[in-house]
Amino acid sequence: MSNKPSKAGWLKTLHTWHWISSAICLIGLLLFALTGITLNHASWIEVNPRVVQRQAQLPADLLASLKSGDKHATLPEQHRAWLANALKSPVSNGSAEWSDEEIYLPMPRPGGDAWLRIDRESGAVEFEDSDRGWIAYLNDLHKGRNAGMAWSWFLDLFAVACLLFSITGLLILKYHASNRPNTWPLVGLGLVLPALIALLLIH
Repeated sequence: MSNKPSKAGWLKTLHTWHWISSAICLIGLLLFALTGITLNHASWIEVNPRVVQRQAQLPADLLASLKSGDKHATLPEQHRAWLANALKSPVSNGSAEWSDEEIYLPMPRPGGDAWLRIDRESGAVEFEDSDRGWIAYLNDLHKGRNAGMAWSWFLDLFAVACLLFSITGLLILKYHASNRPNTWPLVGLGLVLPALIALLLIH
């Protein structure tokens, strides 16, 4: 008799953690399932990137400081502010690639890419921005591609929440399995089916 209340309390705790983790994971799981389909069938989705190209001429005073600037450094704030205004686009504060002839600043992002090149002699600026659309944006978020450290942390937390959701669900299944004879065959199918596909059909 004394064991029943503790079992019921444990099951109630499992249900609580299960619904909390499922609520946290719900939207993320839907998006990851959707982008799993779009990634798996990428060849079915036609992508026509929108490409924007712009040019500018760096003022003499800003150009002079670049000629003597420290290589392998980020672009100075005043240069980035001027470039953002001239190119009508945000300019990353990431690391630029410096050579004797030019400065190249890559600016990758989810769903697109951008870069700018500055000629260190003439001050000529070339800029290109390509946008592959919202499906590519969501696909890149799925992969964590060029999404930054904050998104990487979110993916880790989301993965932990999914593990909690799955483990509590498995333990709840264990409690109800005696009244649901199909429980373990279905769980076993979820393990055996992908294992058989991997072993027999993936070469």
